[in-house]
Amino acid sequence: MGEEALPTKDRIVRAAAALLADGGRDAVSTRAVGAAAGVQAPTIYRGFGDMQGLLDAVASYGFRDYLRYKVERRHPEDPVDDLREGWDLHVGFGVDNPAFYILMYGEPRPNSVPAAALEAEEILHQLVGAVAAAGRLRVGVERAAQMVHSAGCGVTLTLIATKPADRDPELSTRVREAIMAAITTDTPNPAETSPASHAITLKAMLPTADSGLTDAEAALLVQWLDQIALRNR
Repeated sequence: MGEEALPTKDRIVRAAAALLADGGRDAVSTRAVGAAAGVQAPTIYRGFGDMQGLLDAVASYGFRDYLRYKVERRHPEDPVDDLREGWDLHVGFGVDNPAFYILMYGEPRPNSVPAAALEAEEILHQLVGAVAAAGRLRVGVERAAQMVHSAGCGVTLTLIATKPADRDPELSTRVREAIMAAITTDTPNPAETSPASHAITLKAMLPTADSGLTDAEAALLVQWLDQIALRNR
């Protein structure tokens, strides 16, 4: 399908994405996007509300294929290895697509998170949840996901900010393994697993288990499990 045959909003997003990839954030102005997409500024504002709305749409467009692959890829049987692979994919995508990555993670806005960032967060929680369900997580799913996300973003932004010739080729692997050592355990053997790990595992399995509990009972159980995990770290 030629660009001229695309719906107007798609044409605008693609035009903005091309400008971003070629010239960075400063190249994406209303005037430049309008000229590239063959539309006037009011059309952009009607479609996206404001420039930030357009940039969020561009971020989602830039991450679309990457996120789809991250879900549809062949996953390793070991959930910890799967989490490792997810880390490597994240860092690799960011380094290869710095403009899109910085647009997504370089200027965080807690009250306005792009849809693609929410999707990426959900994928990470699923990967971490699988580690927990296998009895291999030392800390709660939420905390583990935050640790992986913050460390992964930090590594990626650091590599992006460093000239390719000066990048430490072992930085990502070393930080990844430090995080893995902090949040995972080598064995799911019940006799060698702490009460905290058991509590974390049970909490991770609750959403898919037919527990027969009411919503109130399930919420109370989650509170108890959180307390066990917190007091037996």
